[in-house]
Amino acid sequence: MSETLQNISDEHLTDRGLEATSETGRILLLACGALAREILALKEANGWDHMVLTCLPAIYHIRPEKIPEAVREVVTRERGNYDDIFVVYADCGTGGLLQTTCKDLGVEMVSGPHCYSFYEGNDRFAELSETEFTSFYLTDFLVRQFDAFVWKPMGLDRHPELRDMIFGNYEKLVYQAQTDDPALVAKAKDCADRLGLTFEHRFTGYGDLATSLKSLANR
Repeated sequence: MSETLQNISDEHLTDRGLEATSETGRILLLACGALAREILALKEANGWDHMVLTCLPAIYHIRPEKIPEAVREVVTRERGNYDDIFVVYADCGTGGLLQTTCKDLGVEMVSGPHCYSFYEGNDRFAELSETEFTSFYLTDFLVRQFDAFVWKPMGLDRHPELRDMIFGNYEKLVYQAQTDDPALVAKAKDCADRLGLTFEHRFTGYGDLATSLKSLANR
């Protein structure tokens, strides 16, 4: 597991503990690289050895137009090696295109508009979104990778004056914590300060991600 975690920023990540196989019951989890650590933790905690994880580049988090075709390529290539393939993405900014792609391919995917929603729990997030439309969300992954996935892509490292233009309508940063890690809480607070937002720490755990994978494992 440690080798895999060290490579979560690689272009392509595969769970090296298990090789692709056509043995009965094998399930391929085709996931966003930003979910790798969490999925591996759930696999280990629950003994889901029949599930094999492979991840598309986490940077697709900010390039969602690349997700549907990348998913199609992997599913087409790997479907003969597994009894089932489960896409561990929500809509993730694809405007429904990923759902259409999965339907065309005959594979299932995680429900919800994005990872912030399924970590919170889709029903709960739908309720909160009625009053939290001025909130900016970070997960464990995005706190760790704040500079690479937020600060630099938005040009704030080169043009800090853009901060108020981009985040002027936001009021608070909500850190949806998957783990209880004081160091990440401190870093998330710093992210809020850098963006000029108030800070809220909310422990969500794995939310509907765990529920979806447990349902899949128990079939």
